[in-house]
Amino acid sequence: MNIDENKIDEAALALMYLTLHEHNRAWKQVDWVVTNRLFEKGLICNPIGKAKSIVLTDDGLKQCEMLFNKLFVKNEP
Repeated sequence: MNIDENKIDEAALALMYLTLHEHNRAWKQVDWVVTNRLFEKGLICNPIGKAKSIVLTDDGLKQCEMLFNKLFVKNEP
């Protein structure tokens, strides 16, 4: 099976929207490999540490909301 890691990253980032708090923080809820890729893409700050949440960058926050709407919000008829 050929897995598209970019789609996995997009879905993970979109799901972070559900746990947003303090404006730009989301609970750590996905695999470390995914959070490391999001960090490398500049979408979250360094996820390594004891904190139970991660900090989204400005770009990450924008993409988080956009992807959530794209993937999970129903279009109104």
